[in-house]
Amino acid sequence: QVQPVESGGGSVETGGSLRLSCTASAPVVTRGYCMAWFRQVPGKTREAVAIIDNLNTTDYLVSVKGRITISRDNARNTVYLQMNSLKPEEGAMYYCAADLSRSIECEFSQHRYNAWGQGTQVTVSS
Repeated sequence: QVQPVESGGGSVETGGSLRLSCTASAPVVTRGYCMAWFRQVPGKTREAVAIIDNLNTTDYLVSVKGRITISRDNARNTVYLQMNSLKPEEGAMYYCAADLSRSIECEFSQHRYNAWGQGTQVTVSS
């Protein structure tokens, strides 16, 4: 089974930056599948933060636009999430996911994603 693996989480102060990375046990990034970053706080609904397709078209949760950037390096089979100016409420478990359904358009819905990492924790202190 394909399993993405996230890294780069940690604890930062409000306004700080982190870069999350995601690789997988199969070349899902290299092959151009839709990739996404989600986040979830215990007791809250999981939400999509950013998605990216094989043509590097991206879309973002409105609240993170201008501060968070998703990118992919197909040669390294890696997707990144660069997060700047972090806010306390953005502390969460961040998950990397891949859509293996050969979708013609990437989606925000978590139900479209078939392969999930176990998450990397991000804490933003005030």
